[in-house]
Amino acid sequence: MPRIIEAPTTIKAAGNKPKQIHEYVGRVNSGDSELSVARMVSPSGWVEPGQRPEFMEITVVLKGRVRVEYEGGECEIAAGQAVVTEPGEWVRYSTPHGDGAEYIAVCLPAFSPQTVHREES
Repeated sequence: MPRIIEAPTTIKAAGNKPKQIHEYVGRVNSGDSELSVARMVSPSGWVEPGQRPEFMEITVVLKGRVRVEYEGGECEIAAGQAVVTEPGEWVRYSTPHGDGAEYIAVCLPAFSPQTVHREES
């Protein structure tokens, strides 16, 4: 039987400025550990600490642009584009431009504070 997710749970975000995380599916909102799906709304100038997560992350940008730094470089993901980062890969996400960004993050397995391995601020 299909499960209806009535509403997301808002989760506190890491980073230098307030960012909204609305988890629809994942460990917090639906009790799923295999996958998480969250909508992010990030202000201009937001940056989070670098991380080396144990999960794959797929980021689909809906509005604005997301910068992804990685070992060896960086890339800018514009609205309508997506980026996939692999488990164990060092990355740092930010939204340095204009009005920030709105995007969907999908993590396999589900996001967990214990498996994201963020650098100390």
